[in-house]
Amino acid sequence: MHSETDRDPRHHTQKMQLRLQETIDHLREDIEKVDEPKLKAMFETAAEVLGGLNKAFSDYEQKNEAAWR
Repeated sequence: MHSETDRDPRHHTQKMQLRLQETIDHLREDIEKVDEPKLKAMFETAAEVLGGLNKAFSDYEQKNEAAWR
C-alpha cells in the first residue's frame, strides 16, 4: 500500500531535485580536481544540463510554466 506521502508529486520532485543538486555539486567539485580541460568542460556541461532539469522539476512543482498548469 502506498502512503499519502508516496502519492504526493511534490515528495518525488523534491527528492529528485535533491539528488540532481548533489550530482551537480559533485561534478563542480571534481572540476577542481582534474587537469584535463575536455573533462572539465564535460563536467561543467553536465552540471548545466542537470541544472536545467532541476529547474524543470521546480517549475513543475510551482506550476511556473504553461505546460505544467
